[in-house]
Amino acid sequence: KPPSHPSTAIGISRHQAGNCSMISTILFITSPSEMISSCTVPRTSIPSSHIRSIASAITSRAEPWVIDRSHAHITFQADHLGFSVVHGVFTEYDADILFDPENIDATEVSFTIAADSVNTFWERRDEHIRSADFLNVSEHPEITFVSTAIEQTGENTAKLTGDLTLIGETREVTFDVTLNKLGPNPFNETPIAGFTATGEIRRADFGMDYGGDSFAAVIPVRIDIEINPAEG
Repeated sequence: KPPSHPSTAIGISRHQAGNCSMISTILFITSPSEMISSCTVPRTSIPSSHIRSIASAITSRAEPWVIDRSHAHITFQADHLGFSVVHGVFTEYDADILFDPENIDATEVSFTIAADSVNTFWERRDEHIRSADFLNVSEHPEITFVSTAIEQTGENTAKLTGDLTLIGETREVTFDVTLNKLGPNPFNETPIAGFTATGEIRRADFGMDYGGDSFAAVIPVRIDIEINPAEG
């Protein structure tokens, strides 16, 4: 589980080094004993924007993690006129993930989905979904999501916000994310993080208005993934 964020304090002091008056910027990470000190060229002040950049670089240690494709699913549901619910999946996708278990706010996610990999387990329906009435895969072969912010909301929960691009239209969407478990694989000790992300997509927001609101106006989406640290 992600622990609480480390407290970061920044102090600026002046001292003499030979004949030169220097400025030291000291960043305390979790405790004064874990500090990094650096000397700049002589100057009377350090812009606050520079200090924030240094602090961000020190506290953010997110590293690349990769999807375990044997334990990953992108699924969605579509209401059919109130009579039933169609379940579908996307089978081809890739992701760039930066993740730090100790600093969830440093997480960055970029997903790319092959639109023509949609599968609702009925080929004639899938052909229609790939057409210009819906995903228009011939002109828009990819669906992308790029995260812009993440907010931790609980011990194991967060809200992930980003830009979703679908059939050439980009809209901001937010997913509720739960960290299911974080720990070593009991068989080989490889670190694993397991997540579930849920959200909703309104077709009309992306100009996908076939059928109006009579069916599937709102598409619930669920993503279940396990990730591991990238090798090398």
